[in-house]
Amino acid sequence: MPSTENNSFDAIVVGSGISGGWAAKELTEKGLKVLILERGKPIRHGLDYKGEHLPPWKLPYGGKPLRELYKEEYPIQSKVYAFNETTRHFFNNDKDNPYVYNADKPFNWKRADVLGGRSLLWGRQVYRWSDLDFNANRQDGHGIDWPIRYKDIAPWYSYVEKFVGVSGEKLNLPHLPDGEFQQPMHLNTVERAVKERVEKHYPERVMTIGRAAVQTEAKNGRGACHYCGPCERGCSAGAYFSSQSSTLPAAEKTGNLTIRTDSVVENLEYDPASGKISGVNVIDANTKERIRFTSSLVFLCASTIASTQILLNSTSAQFPNGLANRSGVLGRYLMDHTSEVGAFGVIPGFMDKYTVGNRPNGIYIPRFRNLEGQDKDADFIRGYGFQGASMRMNWAQMHQQVKGFGARFKQALRAPGPWVFFLAGFGEHLPDKNSRMMLSTTQRDRFGIPQVEFDSAFGNNENRMRKDIQKQAEAMLKAGGARNVMPFDGNSPPGGAIHEMGTARMGDDPTQSVLNRWNQAHDVPNLFVTDGSCMTSSSCVNPSLTYMALTARAVDYAVNQLQAGNI
Repeated sequence: MPSTENNSFDAIVVGSGISGGWAAKELTEKGLKVLILERGKPIRHGLDYKGEHLPPWKLPYGGKPLRELYKEEYPIQSKVYAFNETTRHFFNNDKDNPYVYNADKPFNWKRADVLGGRSLLWGRQVYRWSDLDFNANRQDGHGIDWPIRYKDIAPWYSYVEKFVGVSGEKLNLPHLPDGEFQQPMHLNTVERAVKERVEKHYPERVMTIGRAAVQTEAKNGRGACHYCGPCERGCSAGAYFSSQSSTLPAAEKTGNLTIRTDSVVENLEYDPASGKISGVNVIDANTKERIRFTSSLVFLCASTIASTQILLNSTSAQFPNGLANRSGVLGRYLMDHTSEVGAFGVIPGFMDKYTVGNRPNGIYIPRFRNLEGQDKDADFIRGYGFQGASMRMNWAQMHQQVKGFGARFKQALRAPGPWVFFLAGFGEHLPDKNSRMMLSTTQRDRFGIPQVEFDSAFGNNENRMRKDIQKQAEAMLKAGGARNVMPFDGNSPPGGAIHEMGTARMGDDPTQSVLNRWNQAHDVPNLFVTDGSCMTSSSCVNPSLTYMALTARAVDYAVNQLQAGNI
């Protein structure tokens, strides 16, 4: 039997990443005693960023990948751009914590394994959704209608942005609402030149600096960015937003927070008499001891796949197919963004210019396709945005292009190469009932919990969109003065963008959705789910800001309902 000594709290938050950190901050600041359950290892802000500021000559093994180790223990995580010997301690070990991987229909589930989760590793691009996004399902019939609109979440976007510290430029675009911005970072010389050329050729398109959760002005006890990077190794100054630097310290400051790491949530207990969750069952990752915790509120924020895995594994006579799953849609409508597709080109000239510092940001071109109905030359619905940057090539990128050998060859590689510019598109993934995750009936993990397996692939609309992304990227680079322009498509499968969402979607109709407009389970009033699993469609912008706003909004509602005696 699970241990239950002194394990009662006002609220339990499962997960400590972007949404979990926000849930903890908001709940504790409203006076609730909160327990965070994190399956990952403990890690201290600043002190345990062991790869931070390591110069190239001190990188473990010269920065070379440990091919056999990565193949054996990190076959999925090592595909992440941020994975190397300076960050490996942040990542999940795929051998220790596997899922069922189908090479014929792959889904790349990329996971952290530390307190703070992927908030330590994310790309920090933050964009508001607009009613173009919230109306999309109803307009074209894919998926169900969102239960909220921009006006419902706009005040919460502002609320979280002020705390996060978002640097960016106001554009006054209806389909990409402006936010509460600190001073924007600067485009470099080549980006400014390409921007001018592209916008002259395509007046309806805008190139701006990315909107980033990286402070350019010191605030809330966190410093301003000093362009040291790479950010994924950790940011002791706290300039970039993470749970470690921001929400968790705020929650701890209240004296109301308890954090328990190495805590694997096995399932949630449902009490048919009260109609609520009566217990959260945990396995200690080190001792394998089973422990039971109780609370009035439960916030699932373990990330899209992990939260839904917990719900699917929480079966009872009332919910034989997973907790809060009377609709039957739990695990379905899994989405990501198309990624690793665009174009690359060389920008002639500017050889007397170079970049300054390690800017943790790039350019952004907001969606320009299908903004007002269907574009005549588009054979797909919805749209995409571009992220990219311009930089000078270095020796690692040039060694196959520079001719020669010996001393002259080495000398040629010492000088910076030409300027290059790349544009990569993130495209919207339509909600599809057949795109899903489920629990394996045959394979379990080391804790005895059924492993996750996937049945998900990009459809015809996404594939047609990828072709248009390449076409438009190539055209814009040429308009920007690029030569030797090369379109590319890495054919990245779902999971590749690390923007997985859906599987426990919001909706007004409880027969078609898991959650209501407040991220509250239709069937279980003291259960709230505010990570990416709640999403009803995917838009084409990075989703984390929306998770934060939805979380803060859901906590406000939940605490009011609890105090009113409705939960």
